[in-house]
Amino acid sequence: MNSNADTLRKELENKRRSQEKPEDAFAEIQTELWAVKTRMNNAEERISDMEDRIMEITQSGQQTENQIKKQESNIRDLWDNTKWANLRIIGIPEGVEKDKEMENIFEEIITGNFPNLKDTDFKIQEAQKTPKKLNPNRPTTRHIIIKKAKVSDKERILKVAREKQNVTYKGTHIRLSTDFTTETLQARRECQEIFKVLKGKNMQPGILYPARISFKIEGEIKIFSKKKKLKEYSNTKPRLKVILKGLLKTRKKGRKKEKKKKKRKN
Repeated sequence: MNSNADTLRKELENKRRSQEKPEDAFAEIQTELWAVKTRMNNAEERISDMEDRIMEITQSGQQTENQIKKQESNIRDLWDNTKWANLRIIGIPEGVEKDKEMENIFEEIITGNFPNLKDTDFKIQEAQKTPKKLNPNRPTTRHIIIKKAKVSDKERILKVAREKQNVTYKGTHIRLSTDFTTETLQARRECQEIFKVLKGKNMQPGILYPARISFKIEGEIKIFSKKKKLKEYSNTKPRLKVILKGLLKTRKKGRKKEKKKKKRKN
């Protein structure tokens, strides 16, 4: 009898233990799952923090780039304003300035091409060759910069030069122009392309100082100093967008620098 009771107790104990094992295993699984979930939450928080930091760095970098571009534009405008009264003479043969002062060369150009202006007292503040040193690897002649005291004097000379078209010095064809920075000259060339297209569409275009394009559309005069702004505006005007198609592509400085580096390496 006792033997049967002991056997029964052992069976009951074994069953109880066998029931406890799944419960323990389930508890362990729950603990592991909770630990995994905690690690995932921590990882997600770190990733979120990193993404926020990357966004801050990106925005900061963009702001810095915009500030640099703005400063470059301000410096360029300042240079153009400084050069506003300057007259650039292109095409004078090298060595002529050795025999006579550049101021005298300017006077001879005025007398020989614009007799109506020969008695005008054009005050010259400074005259110089640019660049100062001749580059033997560059076949083109250096330019002469005449710094005038008045912007109106320069504009008057350029006006008669445009009317005459063929301006010469000692039989050599020369050209007179406003003295702009390299960047502004490039911008004006791009304005010229846009000007020609708009003129063909009777939109009364104009090129304003130093490199702004103006035109008439829907009864209003619009003025743009940057191609990006003109492109944004053209996107709101389907007809204008079609007219300017292919003319508003912005130059990428990075690619040009890479090409220059490759050429140097080769």
